[in-house]
Amino acid sequence: MDTPLPDLAGPSTMSNDALGALSRILYASDSFDEIYSAIVTTAVRVIDGCDHASIMQRGRDGRFKTAVSTDDVARSIDKLEQLHQEGPCLDAIVEDAPQFEDDLADPTTQWPSFAEQVVRLTPVRSAAGFRIIAGKEKIGALNLFSDRVGGISERSADQAIILAAFASVAVSALHSKEEARTLSAGLESNREIGKAIGLLMAFHKISDDAAFDLLRKASQDMNIKLAEVAREVVAHHNAGRATPRIG
Repeated sequence: MDTPLPDLAGPSTMSNDALGALSRILYASDSFDEIYSAIVTTAVRVIDGCDHASIMQRGRDGRFKTAVSTDDVARSIDKLEQLHQEGPCLDAIVEDAPQFEDDLADPTTQWPSFAEQVVRLTPVRSAAGFRIIAGKEKIGALNLFSDRVGGISERSADQAIILAAFASVAVSALHSKEEARTLSAGLESNREIGKAIGLLMAFHKISDDAAFDLLRKASQDMNIKLAEVAREVVAHHNAGRATPRIG
């Protein structure tokens, strides 16, 4: 991340300067870790009352894990959510609405086991979770923690919703970029395989199925990928040497 966030004078605010700097970071990022790190760093700098932040994800196996956190406090609270299977971040991933707790010491809290441990083991007294989506899939949530009762206010929530929306757009864009790279690589491999099959058909005077079988057998025998074998066949031919006999 080469573009630093600006220093914000005075009270925390979701300023246009901060959002502009964040957007430049997000769209220059080539990894999900860079995006997530920019989001949580921004959260503690510009969201009112936010002292710690994290992003938790739900994998395809249904298990939750912390992608990134600002500090050990945020990471410890994520572990407590995962341990007790309750908390604002988990619910924000599962549900559609943001999740809040103004006072984790309140006995009527919706997450009693989790809240009791947080109050006993950490300085955090209020928390909130906001979902992050990629396309139509809920992939994670932005977790905010405050060391004060009522620290996550309505203003904080509005700021966090904007930040989570930024994260969702950036993650979706990177997903699309990754899919495009994978598709491009796959197409390139298929072209190389097609060329190699054509060369082997001409050299061995065999059918396309038989040529493909030769490539596949060579790949298995040499324990290298089929596309790599195909590249070697094509490279050998392009170098002006006879197509190598395979099989």
